[in-house]
Formats: sequence, C-alpha cells, structure tokens
Amino acid sequence: MNREQALNRVEQGWKAFLESFTDLKDNMLMESGAVGHWSVRDVLTHITSWEEEALKALPIILDGNPTPRYRRYGGIDAFNALEQERKRQLSIDEVKQELMATHKHLLTFLAELPESVFSANRRFLKRLRLDTYNHYREHAVQITRWRAER
Repeated sequence: MNREQALNRVEQGWKAFLESFTDLKDNMLMESGAVGHWSVRDVLTHITSWEEEALKALPIILDGNPTPRYRRYGGIDAFNALEQERKRQLSIDEVKQELMATHKHLLTFLAELPESVFSANRRFLKRLRLDTYNHYREHAVQITRWRAER
C-alpha cells in the first residue's frame, strides 16, 4: 500500500460514515438505539475518540514502541464508556466540530508522513485500518440499518 491508497481508503470510509447521518436533524442524532444503546451523537464522539487514539498510537508505533494497553481502563468497552462520559456535556454542535477538527488533524498527520511508512510498517497500517476506515464503515452500516428500521 502507498500513501495515496491509504488516504483514499480513509476518505472513502469517512465519506460513507458522513453520508450515514449528515441529513439527520439534531433531535434524531440524539435518539438512543442507533448502535446498541448509543445515539448517533454518541457514535460521533466514539469515532472522534478513536481518531484521537490513532493520533496518539501511530507515532508510538512509528518509534517502534508498544502502544499502551486498554487493560488499564478495564478493557476496550470500559475505555469507550469513559470516553462517552468525558464527552457527555458537549453540545451536538461541539460534537460535530470536534469530529471534523480531529479528522482534519488526522489527515494532516498522515499526509506529512514519509511514503515509506505506508509501504513498510504493517503495525502502523493495521492500527490505521482499525481506528479509521474499517471503524467508519462499521458504524456507517449500523446507522444506515437503524435508519431503515425506524
């Protein structure tokens, strides 16, 4: 894989994610049950949290070091719950702004990396895939399904 391919995958997944909810009114974004008990708003903060995690983890991986484990939080689900609680007081507008700003920061970070990172670092590519384009698509599908079932 090269940088262009990686960025393309990120952007395709991102586009599908955005399309799953951008036409929803704010009151619908707040309805629970879109993904488990989460609202679409909760999913937006969740995606932002994992992009933030990618921005922390990817440089650590590039330095050849192990990333911190989520056991310290009690596992991934506990980490997700802590992040939801941390962002609970954000307004829907703040959630959207944070989502877009974090994604822009991630794209800038990726665009500034040497091409060799994308062709040689499997750990980097795996973390990128898990925290971005696979994750976006997973939740886009769930939101789309929720919308169809309403």
